[in-house]
Amino acid sequence: MSTIVLYTDGSSRGNPGPGGYGAVLMYGHHHKELSQGFRLTTNNRMELLAVIAGLEAIKKNELPITVYSDSQYVVNAVEKGWLNTWIKTDFKGGKKNKDLWKHYFELSKKFTVKFIWVKGHADNPHNNRCDELATNAAAGKQLLTDKGYEDSLQKMPLN
Repeated sequence: MSTIVLYTDGSSRGNPGPGGYGAVLMYGHHHKELSQGFRLTTNNRMELLAVIAGLEAIKKNELPITVYSDSQYVVNAVEKGWLNTWIKTDFKGGKKNKDLWKHYFELSKKFTVKFIWVKGHADNPHNNRCDELATNAAAGKQLLTDKGYEDSLQKMPLN
């Protein structure tokens, strides 16, 4: 059985700041690129949103998926089981990006997903392409609102 390959990357110009994600999906001779920019977000949110966008674009949930990411935050959260603990404890202790992690968690139930960490800004052409897509999206003109992030700013207590 063939595997769907998903490369992902996130970018933030300032952290927080304008950000974007890039994803490259490959299956056989099929190749699809995804990207989107946001006016105010964080790098970790874009790293995770790249994975979500890639998974949402996959139509065949019976095929295994290998996700390559240069984000240890994303890879370790899934592969080391941190996310399962965060879900069980409802993100106790102020774990960030609850909205995106819950979205990923529900989405991942439809797939068999394996994560592999790759070194960023190195010699991997697919990771480098995702980085290009993400940084171009962050620098774009049609930036969307990262509602989850901006809503979280409204809930922060003032010092």
